[in-house]
Amino acid sequence: MTKTMSIRMDRDNYEFLAEISKEERSDLSKAVRDLVTRGRVLLAVERYRKGEASLGKAAELAGLPIGQTSKAESRKKTISED
Repeated sequence: MTKTMSIRMDRDNYEFLAEISKEERSDLSKAVRDLVTRGRVLLAVERYRKGEASLGKAAELAGLPIGQTSKAESRKKTISED
């Protein structure tokens, strides 16, 4: 089930979203949904790394199966070490 919401944001963020949606040839709504999804994964990985969430809880936060959450954590570790 989807919900509709209205949000306020500053011009810079709006322009960023507009540019992302233009590059990906999608609409603003999809760009926002994609960024929220990515943000959930980053939040889950950060909480897992800090010991604030178990892998299962992190998977729940990310909205992903445990295996995919573990892979996301491994990828983030590699990226942050570069």
